[in-house]
Amino acid sequence: MSDSDTYKKAAAEAALEYVKDDMVVGIGTGSTANHFIDLLAAMKGRIEGAVASSEVSAERLRGHGIPVLDLNAVGPLPLYVDGADEATEHLHLIKGGGGALTREKIVAAASEQFVCIADETKLVGQLGAFPLPVEVIPMARSHVGRQMLKLGGQPELRPGFTTDNGNLILDVFNLEILNPVEMEKQINQIAGVVTVGIFAQRPADVLILGGPKGVRVLS
Repeated sequence: MSDSDTYKKAAAEAALEYVKDDMVVGIGTGSTANHFIDLLAAMKGRIEGAVASSEVSAERLRGHGIPVLDLNAVGPLPLYVDGADEATEHLHLIKGGGGALTREKIVAAASEQFVCIADETKLVGQLGAFPLPVEVIPMARSHVGRQMLKLGGQPELRPGFTTDNGNLILDVFNLEILNPVEMEKQINQIAGVVTVGIFAQRPADVLILGGPKGVRVLS
């Protein structure tokens, strides 16, 4: 296991403390969320089940014998646990490197507590070094791309990728995100945008960072 993987796993392990008996847990997507799913398997008898933010996570949960529930049937959720591609000390995030940003945003919005888990290299002073994922309706790809250029970013279509919702992703490079809440609203207003990977209007409540000196918790 690489150092980065060890730190992700340590953060995922620390997040288990937030899981209570008989809870339905919202679960994200990606390498750090996978560590959490694998660790959660050991206490699956204590929880009611999970709501997954992607087909990939749903499959992994079922593989461990954890019941996967429909958000419409069980929401609101007491807890959502997921990783991030970037995070700030204000607990604003960029998510969507794995392409599940829309469902992740829905599950986060429907959850009372959002615990974000990551290795400490994901902590940044300002969002935007990681290319910002934007999920778009296919016919709006060019229109949204032009709007991203106006905002100062360089949009690139994620090659050969379709989201679980049947849409495309533009990864926007070199975007200066000085005010994440405002930029999130602004991009979400563009016709054809399904959602943008800035999580600032509904930020994380707790950020757990794994690193060489152990686990650090920001809240």
